[in-house]
Order: sequence, then structure tokens, then C-alpha cells
Amino acid sequence: MNSILQLKGQFEHQSGNSGGGKRNIPVGRFVESAHILSLINDLRSLQTYWSEHTLIKGALISAYYTSVVAKSNRIRGLLCRGASDPNDSIRGAKFAGEAPHIQHVFTYYVGLDIITESIIRLVAAKEIVEHDYNGRISHKDIEALNNGHKQYKHSARLAKTNFVNVVVDAFYVQKFSVDFAETDEEKDAIVTLYRTDVKTEDVFRAIGIDYLNAKKIDENTVLLRPDEIACLKENAPYLIAMKVRDLREVPPEESIASDPHIVQIPEPKQEPIIGVIDTPFCEDVYFKDWVSYESMLGDGIELDARDYTHGTEVTSIIVDGPTINPMLDDGCGRFRVKHFGVAKMGRFSSYTILRSIRKAVSQNRDIKVWNLSLGSILPIKPNFISPEAAELDKIQSEFDVVFVIAGTNGNPDQKPIPIGAPADSLNSLVVNSVTLEGNPASYHRVGPVLSFFHKPDVSYYGGDIGQPMHVCTPTGEGFVKGTSFSAPWIARKMAYLICTLGFSREIAKALIIDAAAGWNRKDDVSCSIGYGVVPQRIENIVKTADDEIRFVMTGTTDAYETYTYRIPVPIYKDKQPFYARATLCYFPKCMRDQGVDYTSTEMDIHFGRVVETKGKASISPINSNSQGDEGGKHLYEPEARQLYRKWDNVKLISEELKDRAVPRKVYGAGMWGLSIKTKERLKEKNGRGLSFGVVVTLKEMYGENRIDDFIKLCMMRGWVVNRIDVENQIDIYNKAEEEIEF
Repeated sequence: MNSILQLKGQFEHQSGNSGGGKRNIPVGRFVESAHILSLINDLRSLQTYWSEHTLIKGALISAYYTSVVAKSNRIRGLLCRGASDPNDSIRGAKFAGEAPHIQHVFTYYVGLDIITESIIRLVAAKEIVEHDYNGRISHKDIEALNNGHKQYKHSARLAKTNFVNVVVDAFYVQKFSVDFAETDEEKDAIVTLYRTDVKTEDVFRAIGIDYLNAKKIDENTVLLRPDEIACLKENAPYLIAMKVRDLREVPPEESIASDPHIVQIPEPKQEPIIGVIDTPFCEDVYFKDWVSYESMLGDGIELDARDYTHGTEVTSIIVDGPTINPMLDDGCGRFRVKHFGVAKMGRFSSYTILRSIRKAVSQNRDIKVWNLSLGSILPIKPNFISPEAAELDKIQSEFDVVFVIAGTNGNPDQKPIPIGAPADSLNSLVVNSVTLEGNPASYHRVGPVLSFFHKPDVSYYGGDIGQPMHVCTPTGEGFVKGTSFSAPWIARKMAYLICTLGFSREIAKALIIDAAAGWNRKDDVSCSIGYGVVPQRIENIVKTADDEIRFVMTGTTDAYETYTYRIPVPIYKDKQPFYARATLCYFPKCMRDQGVDYTSTEMDIHFGRVVETKGKASISPINSNSQGDEGGKHLYEPEARQLYRKWDNVKLISEELKDRAVPRKVYGAGMWGLSIKTKERLKEKNGRGLSFGVVVTLKEMYGENRIDDFIKLCMMRGWVVNRIDVENQIDIYNKAEEEIEF
């Protein structure tokens, strides 16, 4: 088998073109004055409503777009003052309608004077359309204005740019309205309020809710009792952006304990440490010396024997899984664990666990991989991320760690339901369970998240009917099944890749997903097993077949485009006989109050042969992606998301292996290129300096091993090539972990 190669070298950076051309509606489409009038009436009604509801200083207005829209097609001439950007006023985003007619809905927070200004602009635009275009303005009409072929005579009343913006806005916006969240007052809930100019504290004081003693997750997210929710709903229902039940449950997993028997385990040395967030750990088991336990439950909470079962079982797999399950030996060895008990068996408070997780991670910065096998029985919401997942994404962004999360369990006797929180965490590696045959487990649950993002990411063995997983319980050997017991196996692999082999979390996550997908990815519409089943043995992740070349590259996005055009792919008989695939992973900053537009940064990957045309070099991507290219095909937002996973933080592009091999034509010197183009949703440049990891696999079409040729060619082009030799990396890790006494 061939070792993975690590390519280190210089990426180039290039700023993007400002602007993006003059705005217009699609070819063959038009805007009628009657529709502009309906938008005027909407805003006038909203003006009246918000002049009567003065708890907040401005107005919350929801714009219902006609479809899922790109950032460039959001409103620019309405709900803004002068030439300011309306995107700065967005306080939430969701989807409405059902496929195939899904709409984007954005909620804006603006002043009453801005509503007045928007009405004035709409009235002027309506009258111009009626007077100059007989009540209907088309794409050709707007193009003539943009090109100066038709004179615009109304600049004194409404500037030409504003007129075009208002008309284009009217094309994409179906209506304006106020949204009221559906709520019930039966249970405690975590409630998020829209961000306005008025502090949550002042809102609560005005309507009679005790903010001083409230349990706050952040400035706008608070745990409320049913009576407090009823008070908020009665006095300010328009402020409720999101609400989820607080009390969650540890889903019961079948666990059958057998008679205890003595198992031998050596003393721990310098093995990597994995953090575990779970129910309490029993300190009487045979591997107790490998576990450092800390209870975060508080002194007043009574525990019984059942409360120690789940956490002990999960940790037993992380420490000594291959001994307990020899048939699943992954070659990763043993791991030490720092175990944090944060919940009793049964029901627990999300609010309490979130505070505990942040404290545990912030105080243990040396731990890079965290296993979380707690999850909700309730399905996730379609239009916003759960508070638990949002906090995990925030923690991963702040502390350079990665969470491996169980995909949660369903009822085997019922149709699969959506996964439960926190398995909707986008930055985390979410794991579902499969049988030994690779089929979805009987209890599996499904994605996607926010109607788009692929979750779970991957799957692994977690036990099933007739195929139980062996674990250690507080009373002896146990037989279990559940996603709680598939996640620890992946946490072991992630810790091996990051701690032992020294990969970044971006590369480690990409390697896991890439290995699971292989050349026959499984990320289909069922969203049940993710990209595929992760290989059992670690060498099948860190090594590859003799006819494959796999290399990894890391970088940071310091400009719009980060690229290299000097990846030398071997040439044979004037052709390049290789299939190719590439997996990109990054950990973007996420904004829960943006709803379905949750990820703030988009990285678009282009990988393929470098082509020179008319004196300019460009990449011919293996997946025909022309987004952002000069003269590239224009794609509407739904199309870009479906074809190229726009806004997804994991992108896997791959060619299909064919029965009849057709080697590639060589362009120029035979160089291939990698380009990462970065786009931002918000004005803040959250993607600048953001790390990414790419795993590239080249498969020789005739089964030949050309890795030595590739290494030599790379070294000639100035790349530093590092073969990832597992034995050497383990020796380096052990030396680095030795304690030196002076």
C-alpha cells in the first residue's frame, strides 16, 4: 500500500473583482406595476402596525422571496437608508413552502423612517413603470437603461440606480409581512429573541419577566418557564425568533450486562487523551486508571446505579474497544479519557449541559477531540439550528477542537425521523450506525439539516438486532446497540489522526469522510448513512492502494482566491491516465440568528488540469464547476447548492470510475491546479485567515503505481513532500510526550 503524502508549499492569493455587474431580472421576465402596488400596501400596513407596537424602537419585517435566492438577489433598494446595505439589517432567515416551491424568508430590523423611504421609492417606481412602460417593465427595458440606450428622465425624483434596484427587488420579493412564532406553554423552553436596538433585559422588564434571575445562554437566548413564555407571547410575539424545549432525554439503549470477569490492561503511558461528555463514569471498572473523571452535576444531585451505565459504556470503547470487540480492532491502540459527567440518565437540561461543555473545553485546551453521545429524542427544527448544536459550532470555532457526535436513535418499529440535537452541529463529525453488512441500523434517523446540509457525515458499526456491541458496564460485560457506540470508534480514529499523526482537524475530518465515501459515495437523498461507512482499520485511511496517489494540502484563505497551478500529475504516453477526487473541509463561523443561512463563509473548490486560453491560465475542474470563473455559466442559487454544495462546509468532488479507461489529454506542461474561492454572507470578513484542508486522490487507470514519479515531479516544482510513515509518526509522538527531568 502507498503512504499518504503531505504537500507543503506556497499558495498564491488573489483578490476578487468588486461588484458583479449591473442588476437586472432574468431574461424574458418582467415586473408589473400591480405587483409593486401590492408591496406598497404591505409596507403601509406594516407602518401602521409598528407605529402602534412601540416596545422596540424599530420594526421587524419579513420579506418573502419568490424562491431560494443568492446573496446578489436580495433586496438592495428597499428597507435601507440611502445607499446602505440592507443585508446589515437581517436578523433571521428561514425557508417557507414545500419542494419544489421553496421560498427564502428574511427578517429585517429597520427604523420606521426607512419604511417610509421604501414606500416613497416604490411609489415612484410604480408611477415610472406605468408612465414609461405601460405598467410592465422587462429584462430588455432594464438592460437598455443600464447600457444607456434609453434615457432616464426621473433622476430628480428617484436615481436611476435606485429605480433599477427597486424594480429588481420587486421581482424577487413576493410580499412583506410580520412573522409570529408558534409557541406552546407546556414546558420549559430555550427562547431566542430577534436582535433589536432594545436590550433583552429592557424588554423583559417592560413586560414583567424577571431577567435578573433568568438563565441566559447569550444576550438574546434565555431559558424560560411556561408562564414566562405565555407572557412574552401575549406582549411581544413578534420578538420570538426561535424556541425549543429545554428538557431533553438520553434515549434508552438496550444494555444487557453479563457476569463480570477479570480483564487485564497495562498501565497508561503517553497515549492521547479524548474528552468525553456524558453521564457519570463508574470508577470501579478494570480500566479506571486510564480515565480521569470530573463530575459537573453539582453536589445536590442524587445518583443511582443506572446513571453511571451509559457514560461508562461509551468510555470503555474509547479506552479499550478493540479488546472488548476483537472483530472490530481498528489498529489505533488504546486512548486515555478525561470524562465529564454532565447529565443523569433520562431527562436533562440543555441549558445546564451547554454551560458544562464550554467550561470543560475552555479549561482543557490540550484535548482536541471530544466525544458526545447524548442526544434528543425530539427531531430537529427545519428552519434553525438547535441551541446545543450552535454552541458546539461556536466552541469549535473558538478553541480549535472537533466534536464527534452520535446521530441519535429512533424507534426501529417506526419510519425514520429527523436526527435530534445536537447532531445538527455542522462543524462536528456526526456518526450514524450501520449493521455489519453496511446497511442503516434499524434505529437510524435521517438528515438533512436546514433542508440542505448533509448530516450525518459518516456511519460506523454501533450494534443492532443479533449483532450487539460489546461494552464494559459498571457491573461487567454488556451488549448494546445505538449510535452512542458508533461515535466513539470514530472519535478514536480522529484522535489518532490529530494527536498521533499530527494532522490538522480539517485534514483529519476530510480523511475520515473521504475514506468513507471512496469512489462510491453514499450521500443520497435518504441522508441515512452520510458519505459512507468509515473503514474499520486505520491503515485503510492513512494508506491507499498501490494504484492510487493520495496527498493532503492545508492553507488559509487570506483573499478571495487561494490557489496553486503547479501540481504535477505524471504523464504516460503523452496522456495522464488518472481518475481524480478531492474532499474539502473547513470550520466556518456560524450565526444561529441567521436561520437557514447559518454558515457565514463559503469555500468553493476547483480542482483539475490547468489550461491556458488567450494568455490566461485557468482550471478545468473535474466536476465542471465554473462558479466565479470569467465567462462561467450563470447558476441560480438552488442549482449552485444542489450541484456544487454551495455554503456547505464539506465538499467532495469525484469522478466516476468507468469500465473503459480514457486517459486525459495533457495541457501544456501537465500541471493541475487547486483553487479555493471564498465568499462571505455578512460584511464581517469571517472567512479571512480561515484554515482549510484538502484530500486529493488520483487513481491510475491501468493499475500502475506511479507514486515515486509523482513525488519526484513535486520536488522539482518546489513542493516539500512528506510521506506519512505511521511507525515514524508514532515514535515522534512518543518522544514528544516523554517527560524530561532537569
